[in-house]
Parts: sequence; structure tokens; C-alpha cells
Amino acid sequence: MRSDDLPAVMHIERTSYTQPWEERSFRALMRRPSADLTVAEADGAVAGFSVTWTVADEAELGNLAVADGWRRRGVGRALLAGVVAHVRARGVRALFLEVRESNEAARRLYEREGFRTVGRRRRYYALPVEDAIVMKLEVYRSPR
Repeated sequence: MRSDDLPAVMHIERTSYTQPWEERSFRALMRRPSADLTVAEADGAVAGFSVTWTVADEAELGNLAVADGWRRRGVGRALLAGVVAHVRARGVRALFLEVRESNEAARRLYEREGFRTVGRRRRYYALPVEDAIVMKLEVYRSPR
């Protein structure tokens, strides 16, 4: 993700979430060496994006969104595959994320890609108030 991608990223962010991140949050993360911000491009436009950060041997997928016209066309899966490849290269053992309990499409994608439910954060989201499902992917296992 580059600064000139931010207008498109912000449009996707605002049309995807009831409480979208601020542009300054993306800009701050772009300056962090422990963060990976990626865009998926299709037909010369930003079709989606992902944001991940790493601490020691764990990472969190903090944001992943796909533009309306590109949903259900493999963009989210491609972004997720890129995230896993990036964190694996960083030596991450476990990748975590939170997803709205009602976001069944995203939950199915994550489950198909190997994530398992490991917890729940009560009333984590607002507008509307909803629980977050915490999911985890075992990215790398050291030899025994």
C-alpha cells in the first residue's frame, strides 16, 4: 500500500464498516516496520486491502476489506494468502483476527483457510453492538 492508494482504500473502508478506521491510522501503520499493508489491484484499481502487524512470533490481521464490485471473486482469499505468506516470512507462529459474529461470509473464508475459533470478545463492536469471534491460524510449527 502506498500513500496514493489511500483514497481508494478509504472508500472501501467506509463502505465496508460501520466504524471505519481513520486515514491517519493507515498512515501511522504505513510507517511501522512491524506492519504489512497490502492492496489487491484489478483492472487498474484497488480492489481490496489488508493490514497486519507482528509482535515477536504472533501477528494480527487487523483489517481486510474488498470493494463491493470485487466481492466473491477471490480477492479476499488472495489477500489472505498474501498475509499468511508475509507473516510466515517474518517467522510468525500464530496469526489472530477478530471478526463480527454476524459476518458469516468472512468467517467461512477464514475457516476454509484453516483458522479456528479460539475465543469471543463480548460487546467488542459498536454500531451495532456485537461480539467478536477471535480466530487463530497456526502459521508455523517448529520441528519437535
